[in-house]
Amino acid sequence: MVSLDSDADGIATLRFAPPYAADDERAYLDALAELGRREEPFLLLTIFGGGGKLSQAGEREQALWFKRTRAQFGALCGACAIVRPGATEAMADVFRRLWPFPISLETDEAAARAFLLKHRRAA
Repeated sequence: MVSLDSDADGIATLRFAPPYAADDERAYLDALAELGRREEPFLLLTIFGGGGKLSQAGEREQALWFKRTRAQFGALCGACAIVRPGATEAMADVFRRLWPFPISLETDEAAARAFLLKHRRAA
């Protein structure tokens, strides 16, 4: 299951978690495209269930999205918190090299939201 939601705190939450479905890859890539079209500042919370691998074509499309949206995404996203079973700091470091904003690996959604709220831009 893939979903992308935004809340009143300016947090965009991207979930890619069980139950997995055949159309999850397309839904995930569409959610990335939607994030890339944002024009207002936001914070990003990603919650991954540990499954739902992308195909080779999906990996390529994701990489192209990173390249295409890097400047605008980097300017608008204030911080990113990643919640993912088995995630390591080495994985977070990959994202830190891609993006200019603070990135944190968290164990649960509440800790991730607390991290993001510390990075919320003053209105």
